[in-house]
Amino acid sequence: MKLRASFTVTLSVFLGVLLCGCGGSDSGGNGRPASSASGTKKLTIGVAFETLQTEFWVAAFDKLKADCAAKGITMLEGVADGDTSKQFDQVKSFINRKVDGIIIVPKDGKTVIPMIKAANAANIPVVLYNRPADPTDAQHTAVAPDNFAITKETVNYLVSLAKKSGKKQKAMILMGDLSDVNAIGRRDGFEAAIKEAGDAVEVVARIPTDWNQEKALAGVQSAMQANPDIGLIFTSSDFMFPSIKSVLSNLGKWKKHNAPNHVILGGFDGDATAYQLMAEGYVDATGVQDVYWEAEQAIQVILDAKAGKAAPSRIDDKGFAITQANMKELEPRMWGAVVAKKRK
Repeated sequence: MKLRASFTVTLSVFLGVLLCGCGGSDSGGNGRPASSASGTKKLTIGVAFETLQTEFWVAAFDKLKADCAAKGITMLEGVADGDTSKQFDQVKSFINRKVDGIIIVPKDGKTVIPMIKAANAANIPVVLYNRPADPTDAQHTAVAPDNFAITKETVNYLVSLAKKSGKKQKAMILMGDLSDVNAIGRRDGFEAAIKEAGDAVEVVARIPTDWNQEKALAGVQSAMQANPDIGLIFTSSDFMFPSIKSVLSNLGKWKKHNAPNHVILGGFDGDATAYQLMAEGYVDATGVQDVYWEAEQAIQVILDAKAGKAAPSRIDDKGFAITQANMKELEPRMWGAVVAKKRK
């Protein structure tokens, strides 16, 4: 995925493994976590993100930092920039420093398994944030969205608008990187909703993007050239809305939801761009991941493990679909709305 311009500076801060604490630095460089003034061991969590290339990952990273600071937890940071070998090295570094838990956003569900097993061997609890592993007997907890259900709810709303239009709508889906289980769940949720729509919607374009803005732009351009009457577009990630906007604007089809010839638009994530486009009236709906709740749950799993409580294998983020119909009610729960309002 391509980096949003507004986060270029943010990425440079997090390159490599920055061994700094949310609640202050650890003591003495001896590889052991610091202790408080009272002699009580201060917990240390290693956080390894595959990337910080979208608003979603930055919001999640910042939330984990803030919650660690609030709880007096030292947070060791690593960002792998899409390099699985680099991420494994970062996880090994956390293990060598004898952290109390590790939170990982992996590039994919396969390459993370050796990382989990390495932590298991050191008796360190592991939480996968937002991206589950492939089937494995390695012990960990996945805190992740129900991509299928959230997408289906979102697309059901888009289908309802298609039915209200009084004509069969041609549709396009922008798919993510199908090595990512999140992308698969979103694709499958879309297909399930379309199947139930009957003859109200016909999918004429399924665009592979690999979470890449340039591929998204080229794919949308080609699809609109082949089918200029496409009337419904769903993107598996909100960060691709700028590509959609660019193409539709050039074709004179970028219109608000209550305007004639509006192209029905929906997405997934709930980021600040989607919020702004919904507030302006261009996007009809998006599936929202509860990024802040996921961060809270990830840290709590590690705290519970340190307290001797059994960790669940998965914690589902139920999320929700925010639409033009329920936006006023659900806006306070949309993480992208929170981010957008902080910028003002």
